[in-house]
Amino acid sequence: MQFEFSTQINAPAATVFTLYENVAQWPLWDTDVKSASIQGAFVSGARGVIVPNGGPKCDILFSEVTRNQGFKAECKLPLCKMRFEHVLETKEGGTKATHRVVFEGLLAPLFGRLIGSGMRKTLPHAMAGMKAAAEKSVG
Repeated sequence: MQFEFSTQINAPAATVFTLYENVAQWPLWDTDVKSASIQGAFVSGARGVIVPNGGPKCDILFSEVTRNQGFKAECKLPLCKMRFEHVLETKEGGTKATHRVVFEGLLAPLFGRLIGSGMRKTLPHAMAGMKAAAEKSVG
């Protein structure tokens, strides 16, 4: 199971990427995140912790980080992996940002319904917060 949402941001990809790499500040623009942290630099292989609003903390692995292009992170759930894909593309004088959530594994359908249904509803709000933060920093 997967779902995604995209938005056009009137800021360069480097500006948006700065929001990504400042993991501890995610709650400032993503209302779904209560707290987030990373051990060390924002690079492929880094590990961290994310605590969603209304959910348990989850250890995350930043499996792929590409400067100014996006990143992928994963959380392990019982018999399921939840993967977050964040893609940045330069478009029309700004940046198209796409956030995708993918559930894989035996219990993916269950977690997709339990967790994914709420995330699908709030993802546009998180993206709007990111857009506002990026555009404010260049404006």
